[in-house]
Amino acid sequence: MRTDLQTTQAKGRGAVTNAVSRYDALTRHSEPDGWDRDEDLPTLRTEVSIERPRSLISYNRSPDLPFDRSINPYRGCEHGCVYCFARPSHAYLGLSPGLDFETRLIARPDAPDVLRAELGRKGYKVAPLAIGTNTDPYQPIEKEHEIMRRCLEVLEGCGHPVAIVTKGALIERDIDILARMARRGLIRVGISVTTLDPALSRAMEPRAPAPARRLAMIRCLAQAGIPVRIMASPMVPALSDPELEAILAAGKDAGARTASWIMLRLPREVSPLWQEWLAVTYPDRAARIMARLREMHGGKEYDAAWGRRMRGEGPYAEIIAHRFTVAIKRLGLKEKGQPMRCDLFRPPRPDRDQLELF
Repeated sequence: MRTDLQTTQAKGRGAVTNAVSRYDALTRHSEPDGWDRDEDLPTLRTEVSIERPRSLISYNRSPDLPFDRSINPYRGCEHGCVYCFARPSHAYLGLSPGLDFETRLIARPDAPDVLRAELGRKGYKVAPLAIGTNTDPYQPIEKEHEIMRRCLEVLEGCGHPVAIVTKGALIERDIDILARMARRGLIRVGISVTTLDPALSRAMEPRAPAPARRLAMIRCLAQAGIPVRIMASPMVPALSDPELEAILAAGKDAGARTASWIMLRLPREVSPLWQEWLAVTYPDRAARIMARLREMHGGKEYDAAWGRRMRGEGPYAEIIAHRFTVAIKRLGLKEKGQPMRCDLFRPPRPDRDQLELF
């Protein structure tokens, strides 16, 4: 694992440090060497490793989620969103949820073949499949690897419904597939817009498309007949939450049909990473932001309990929830879209033509 050499935010990256994970018995700190001059920070290059997954579909039973299964073509995410709740998943790989999460990525090129095999298993029962709930399937490395596109080809071929969440403009490349699936009632897309302020977005989400670009993505998808959700997520108290109504209105103007919001979540290593980022980027607001978050989680920085982890509790959370309800009613947005069709599903055909006789 890389040692924690960063003392200020690396250019183009979200996390300030590369702190060790909760599974590492040792911690590492940088110390000045006595020289007066400051050394430039080393350039952090993106590294991509290959993983051959034995299985792909992950199942969950969370009552907080509108789906029970998901897939991830990649591990880690180059978008580098400092608040990303998926960062702790890198700890299971022996890597840091900090800078490793956004610079040491893992691609799964066999994912489409594994997905086809799992969908073809005897006894598989179809239900909407979620993609992008952990790491973004349209992050920059998708341009080279095209794993997401090949997964969509599998899902389209067997008539399987899918819900996608992304910030990545690469989704526009796949409009041909998405539009065909939309005509069959097999697709929904959610575009996450955290803020309309390009400077704040650049600081929090350094390698994600700018807010205006994401709104253009919504417009492009909507014009192709693809149902799109504007996701005002995550809302950061005392930082981005004043923009809630403006984000929803911008999404509606761009063509979104539905809307949702989620409060900032700080599970496990995300909390210290977020607080380091606040101390460097918004030191004047750090105490206030953390105070609001603790108010919504019973004095803790995060409460993972079902029913509370997504939006928190208390007066502040209730005010934001009420603002959201009033705003979508005024704008004509809905919280739920039309159910996707599951009756069109047909198990994938075997790879070998002769087996189709049986």
